[in-house]
Amino acid sequence: MLRRTFIALTAAATVATSAFAASDKDIVDTAVEAGTFTTLVAAVEAAGLVETLKGDGPFTVFAPTDEAFAALPAGTVEGLLEDPEALAAILTYHVVPGKVMSTDLSNEMMATTVNGADVTIMTEGGVMVDGANVVAADIEASNGVIHVIDSVILPAS
Repeated sequence: MLRRTFIALTAAATVATSAFAASDKDIVDTAVEAGTFTTLVAAVEAAGLVETLKGDGPFTVFAPTDEAFAALPAGTVEGLLEDPEALAAILTYHVVPGKVMSTDLSNEMMATTVNGADVTIMTEGGVMVDGANVVAADIEASNGVIHVIDSVILPAS
């Protein structure tokens, strides 16, 4: 099962890497260039995290797509954009210090986020981070790696 998951992630990473082809760009520029993270980039800007995510890192970012943000209840994104502190808490929950590649993951792995809370990573039957599916992995940037997820993950209140 783990081998099948790794093969699926490797295939997704190959497709994603060719689509992004941004290993010489930092995490923010890679996300901007992809064109599927406009809400995430706007949120990073509103929370004042651009310079941090353009910094040396390395960082591992679990990046929700625009569709992931659109799936939140109506008004959620707009409300968060008006509350930079709450927005920063959610966004930093999507970031792990260090560069964690898919080959570094194990089932029921706990990873401490920049937010200070832990996320749970599952690798059986596909890779999930706190219930969000990793749909593309190992998109390398000059200061870390991006794993694309299909939903926004929220820290426990």
